[in-house]
Amino acid sequence: MDLKQLEYFVRVAELGSFTRAAGVLNIAQPALSRQVRLLEVELRQNLLLRNGRGVTTTEAGKLLLEHGRGILHQVARAREDLGRVSGALAGRVALGLPPSIAKMLTVPLTRAFRKRLPNAALSISEGLTISMQEGLLTGRLDIALLYNPQPSPDLETRPLMDEELLLIGPRRARGKAIAEAISLREASTLPLVIPSRPNAIRMVVETEMAGIGCKPEISLEIDGVAAILDLVADGAGYAILPKYALATTTRPEAYVARPIVKPHLVSRLALATAAGRTTTMTQQAMLELIQQVASDVFGPTAHTA
Repeated sequence: MDLKQLEYFVRVAELGSFTRAAGVLNIAQPALSRQVRLLEVELRQNLLLRNGRGVTTTEAGKLLLEHGRGILHQVARAREDLGRVSGALAGRVALGLPPSIAKMLTVPLTRAFRKRLPNAALSISEGLTISMQEGLLTGRLDIALLYNPQPSPDLETRPLMDEELLLIGPRRARGKAIAEAISLREASTLPLVIPSRPNAIRMVVETEMAGIGCKPEISLEIDGVAAILDLVADGAGYAILPKYALATTTRPEAYVARPIVKPHLVSRLALATAAGRTTTMTQQAMLELIQQVASDVFGPTAHTA
């Protein structure tokens, strides 16, 4: 049994699609299909059921998927152990960051990673909480920073930091970047440019507003922090975002941010890994590194325990 073929099969089975797996593995789809088919021929078993929407695993495929994950993990651990003989951890870490955090965290985190884990490889991608959670479950990501993750047997989470959510509007004239506070009830009467459900920050906004007997006045639904801020600057409405979201724009002076009170809105950022996949020593080292760098960058809002 070829390890590369096994890895290809596991990715296709987890993602439920040859097309998505080919993109993750950076291989042409016909070549991927051919390798998985060769594995089926060697094992004399149909592992996948092909249909118009993708693939599903047969009973034999489910069994091989369970064994395959364990085999690939053991191979990764063996490589790490061999790397430690030479005094350094090796392997690859795929990390997902939310856009509001990525701009502030990517450079110091990459710098620290190269210093602490010089023989390892790091891949960083940006995404919203829902897509990154899916990436953890399918194996596309090893670690992700998720906003307000719901308790799930599929995820292991630990709090990283708490972020205050602010009302962000356009600054039409010269003035302070931080204006006077606004009550949540008053904020609910303003036209909001907000991500579509089930965005984690939107769920916080809607839940807290429902708790005081009101609901948001939604002007536009759009996903993507940069796009939301562009629309706010253009006068389309207001946004409720973490203060670090302003780091994603090249024109922070175009906005004014107002603290929200009665009640304060807080969003929790958590470190997450897939519960069903044992983390390697390199990934464990990366988890510790993220906490250290977040504490240095964001200060007392970050959890270091």
